[in-house]
Amino acid sequence: MSDSNQYTTSKVAAKDFTSGWVIGLVIAGMGFSLPILFLGSEVALGIGLKDALIAYGISTLVLTVLCVATTLIGNRSRLSTYMILRFSFGEEGAKIINFIIGIILIGWFSVALELLAQAIQETSTEVIGLTLPLWVVVVVASIFITVTTIYGIRSIEKLANVAVPILAIFLCYATYKALGQVTEVSNLWDYVPPKESTLTLFTATSVLIGSSILVPILMADFSRFIYNDKQSLVSVLGIIIGTPLVFIIAAITSIKTGEVDIIKIMNSLDLVLPAFILLFVSTWVTNASNLYSTVLTFSTIQTTWSFKKMCLIISLFGTGLALFGFSGYLFGFLDILGVFTPSISAIYILDFFWLKQQQYDLEKIESWGKEGLLSWAVSSIIALLTYFGLFQITHAHFVDSFLIAGLMYWFLNRKTLKK
Repeated sequence: MSDSNQYTTSKVAAKDFTSGWVIGLVIAGMGFSLPILFLGSEVALGIGLKDALIAYGISTLVLTVLCVATTLIGNRSRLSTYMILRFSFGEEGAKIINFIIGIILIGWFSVALELLAQAIQETSTEVIGLTLPLWVVVVVASIFITVTTIYGIRSIEKLANVAVPILAIFLCYATYKALGQVTEVSNLWDYVPPKESTLTLFTATSVLIGSSILVPILMADFSRFIYNDKQSLVSVLGIIIGTPLVFIIAAITSIKTGEVDIIKIMNSLDLVLPAFILLFVSTWVTNASNLYSTVLTFSTIQTTWSFKKMCLIISLFGTGLALFGFSGYLFGFLDILGVFTPSISAIYILDFFWLKQQQYDLEKIESWGKEGLLSWAVSSIIALLTYFGLFQITHAHFVDSFLIAGLMYWFLNRKTLKK
C-alpha cells in the first residue's frame, strides 16, 4: 500500500476517517488470540479466581487510562505513532525506540506462532489421531503467516472482522457450558491454587499490564483514523470490555477443567473442532498483523530493504525463537515490558499535551530528542533495578517507569514549559 494510503509520514485525510466502533472491534479482536487466553488461564490457575479478577481489573484500569490519553493524541494529531515519537525522541532517537518496540513485536510473533502450532498439533491428535512433529508445524505455520503478510493480509483481516465476533459469542457459550457442568458456582470462587504455584497478585497484575502495554503506545496508529474525540474514546471500549472478557472466559474454563491449553479445555467440553477453527483464524490474523507491524517498525531503521526482504528476515528470526520454546519465557518477557515501555507513553503524553500544546509542527523535528531519550534511559534503568529488588519506590516497577520518566522529562523541559 502506498504512503498516501498508509499515511506513514503525513496526516490522515478526512476521506479515510472511520467510526470509533470499528476501531474498538479491532482493538477487542487483539485479545481473542491464543497468547491472551493462555495468559488469562495461567493467572487464574496460579492465584485463584478472586485474586485473578482483581488483577484483571487493575490491569484494565491502568491500560484504559493510558489509552484514553494516547487515543486523543492520535486523533488530534492525525499522525502515526512513529511520527509522534519523533517529536519526543528526535528523528534518529525515535529509531532507537522503534527498535525496542520491534523486538517486543518479534517476541509476540514468536509466542503466538508457537501456541498456534501447539494448537494445530493437539487438534490433529484429537480429531484424526495423527501427532505431527511440533517443529514441522511451527515452520509450516510460519510460512503461511509470512506469505499472508506479504500478499494477502488485507483480505484475511476482513475475514477476522467476521470471525472475531463469532469467536466471542462462541467462547461465551463455552463458558456457559462450563458453568453448567459445575454443581455449585462457589466451586470456582473457592478454587485454591496448588501449593507449588509461585505466582502472586502483584506479579500477575504486572504480567497482565505487560501483555498489553504496547496497545497504549500504538493506539495513535488506530485513533488517527477516527472521526472525532468522542468517537476515539468509544474505541477504548475495546480495552475496557474486550480484554477483561477474554481473561474471565479463560479463567472460568481453565479452573473448571484444570487446563491451561485452550484446545484441551474445549476438548473436555466437546467443542474442540469449532474452537480450533475460530481460534486458528483469529490467531493467524493477529500474528500476520504482528509481523506486518514489526516489518513497518524495522523499516524505519533499515530503509534500504524491501518490504518482502524485511518480512522474510524477521519471520526467520521469530520462527527460530518459537522453535527454541520462547513461550516458556512469556511471564519474564511480559515483566520486562513493564520496565522499558510505560516510560515511552509518559514522555509522549507530556510532550503533546504540555510541551507542544497539542500542536505538532512537522517542520520542527530535531535529529535527537535528548530530553526524551535521557528520561527514557534513566527511568528504564531505575525501574529495572526496582524490578530486581535492589530497592523500591512504589513497589510496582511499571509505575516507577512511568512516573520517573514523566517527572524527569518535565524537569528537563521546565524552562520551555514556563514560557
